Amino acid sequence: MKLISILAIAVFALPCCAQNKAEVFSNQNVSSQLATLTQTAKASGSGGATLGDYKSHSIRLSVRAKSGGAELHAHFDDIFVVTDGKATLITGGTLIDEKSNKDGESTGSSIQGGSTQTIAKGDVVHIPAGTPHQIMIEPGTVYSSIVVKVREP
Repeated sequence: MKLISILAIAVFALPCCAQNKAEVFSNQNVSSQLATLTQTAKASGSGGATLGDYKSHSIRLSVRAKSGGAELHAHFDDIFVVTDGKATLITGGTLIDEKSNKDGESTGSSIQGGSTQTIAKGDVVHIPAGTPHQIMIEPGTVYSSIVVKVREP
């Protein structure tokens, strides 16, 4: 009986311990991945990679050479740290030609009635869950960011 109790405690403690491990993504590694993604984006319009995916959030890299479609995430916030370039960010309003999936994610061709602002290297952006948003890129330019997707509890 003692052995079963000890095993049960160990099994339930493992996920707790795994969450306490720090992870560092070096500047050299991130820069290298962004450079590779930039080449991909120049050829196809966009590129992305996941640095880490955790229970409460994920950390991703995003590079765009073309404007993206509009989107809305029902279950997580987006935090962007712009690493290079600039873009026009449209937030709020209504998705046009909205298509939703079972995960609460919606996409659209554009946004009607949103607010626009320019974001550039060094800016940090927070987009709450449920907020329509779209990133517009000037032709011939490249925009990149680190994106943290924070899941609802």
